[in-house]
Amino acid sequence: MNQNYSEFHNIFYIQKKGLAMGAPTFSILYEIYLQFMEHTKFYIILLQNSVLGYFRYVDDILIVYKDFITDIDKLLDSFNNAIPTMTFSMEKETGNSTSFLDITVQQSIENVSFSIY
Repeated sequence: MNQNYSEFHNIFYIQKKGLAMGAPTFSILYEIYLQFMEHTKFYIILLQNSVLGYFRYVDDILIVYKDFITDIDKLLDSFNNAIPTMTFSMEKETGNSTSFLDITVQQSIENVSFSIY
């Protein structure tokens, strides 16, 4: 991590925090770090906030919760406080549907349906 540098137009830059996007080791170390955080900090946060489901693919996360039980804004703050060097953002469901990756998730009283986004 001490030799984390990149080059652009024959000028070399040293990255002082984190990893350079596109670096060969970035995706592996990122995945290891996120899995560590999920097992140590996120798991407790999810339990404390009564989250029903947590699904992650690389850097996209889908959280399933009940509005009247879970304060989603408090949950977002907890995630951002758990890793101060990362910023999590949120896209709330609109019209009983949300998109996750290339899938649209639509909920109704009877069921949940999925379609290609």
